[in-house]
Amino acid sequence: MIHLENTYQSSPNYDSSFLSKESLQACFEKIQAEKENGVSGYYHLPFQENSDIFTYLREYHCFLDNLKNLVIIGIGGSSLGTKAIDALLSHQHNRRRLKLRFLEHTDPIVINKELQRIKWEETLFIVISKSGLTIETTSLFKYVLKHFNLLDSKRKNHLLTISDEDSPLFHWSKEQKIQNFTIKPNIGGRFSVLSTAGLLPLGILGYNLQSLLKGAQNMSRYFFKNPTNEILKKAAFLAHCETNYPINVLFSYSSVFRHFNTWYVQLWGESLGKLDYTGQKRGLTPIALIGSIDQHSFLQLIMQGPQNKSVTFLSVEKFSQKPLYIPNIKLKGLESTDFVNGASFNKLLQLQCISTKESIIAENVPTDSITLDLLCEESVGELIFYYELLTSCVGALLQIDTYNQPGVEFGKKILREKFTHI
Repeated sequence: MIHLENTYQSSPNYDSSFLSKESLQACFEKIQAEKENGVSGYYHLPFQENSDIFTYLREYHCFLDNLKNLVIIGIGGSSLGTKAIDALLSHQHNRRRLKLRFLEHTDPIVINKELQRIKWEETLFIVISKSGLTIETTSLFKYVLKHFNLLDSKRKNHLLTISDEDSPLFHWSKEQKIQNFTIKPNIGGRFSVLSTAGLLPLGILGYNLQSLLKGAQNMSRYFFKNPTNEILKKAAFLAHCETNYPINVLFSYSSVFRHFNTWYVQLWGESLGKLDYTGQKRGLTPIALIGSIDQHSFLQLIMQGPQNKSVTFLSVEKFSQKPLYIPNIKLKGLESTDFVNGASFNKLLQLQCISTKESIIAENVPTDSITLDLLCEESVGELIFYYELLTSCVGALLQIDTYNQPGVEFGKKILREKFTHI
C-alpha cells in the first residue's frame, strides 16, 4: 500500500479556493467522462483478463525456461515502463535469472555492445511499436533480423511482436507467421505499461501480474469512489500554480527508482507540454532526482535558488532485504560522524529523506510525499496507476489533450524530409 501526504499549505501561494469541493468535483467528472467515452483505454487496463498473456506463458514455459536473455526492441513508452518496474522489483525471489536487455538507442556503439553479448538460441526478442512504424524501433528490428537471421524457420519462435490492432507490424507478423500480441489503439505508449506491452515481458521475467494489476485496481477504486481525493487535490494545486511553480521535482529515495524517474519524466513531459484549447503553451517541467545522492547537487538549487519548484518525495518504508548496519567503529578525526553508528542503512536513508523534506518546507517550498509500505508488485501497481491518474487530472485542468504528442510528430516529419533529400 502507498500513503499520500500533501503539505502545500506551507506554500506562500497556497489558496484553498482552488480546492473547493465544487472545483474538485468538476475535474473528477472530466476524468470520469474520459474513462466512459474511451478517450484513453488505460483506465480499464487494471481490470482486463489478459488471458492471451497467461496462455502464452503456460504453453511456452519450457521454451521460456531455457532462455538466458530477453531483449526488448522499442523506445519510450514501449520500454520505459517495463524497465522501471523491473528495476523496482528485481530484488524479489520470484524474478527469474534472465538478463533483460533493451535495444532502444540508434547509437551504433550501444547496438554493437549489446548484440555482442547474446546468442540467438538463448534469446527471445520482443519488438514493441504501437504504430509499427517507429523509426528507431523498425531500424533496430531490421538490423536484428539480418544479424541473427531470425526469419529462418527454425528461429522464428525467438521473435515476438506487440503492436496496435491492424498496424503494419501486425500484418507483417501475420504474413510471416510470427507470434503477435496487440494493444488497443486508444492506449498511448506512455500509458501502456499495464497493457500487453509491459505485462508480457514482466510475466516472462516471473513477476506476479495479478498482484501488479491488483495494486492498480486499488488505486483506481480509491480515485473513482472519492471525488475529493488526494490525487485531485495535488493536481488542482499543480495546475492552479502552474505559473508560480512550473517545475515539479520528483525526489526518489532509493537508487531502485532511477528508471521509474525516467518513466515519470516521459509521462509528465510528453503528456502535459501542450497547446491548450486556446492555443496557449502550457505544461509543467519534470525533474527527477535520487536521494540521498542528489542532496549533494540539486538540493542547493531547490533551497536557495528561484522558488519556482514543487517537490514530491518518494520513499519506501521497509525494504525486504536483510538490513545492513553501519558498524560501530570510532575513527580518529571522524568522531563527528559517529552519531549514525549502529543504525541500519535503511534508517539512515529514511531520516535523510525526512530531514531534507523538513528543510525544504522551512524554505516555503510546496511539497508532498508518496511512501510505499514495501516494494512489491501490488505497491508498484498502485504507484504506476497513481501517476497515470495524476497526469490525466493535471491535463484536464490545463485544458489540453493529454494523450497526443504533436510536437514529437513535427520532428519525425522533418527527419523523413531530410532522408528524402539525401
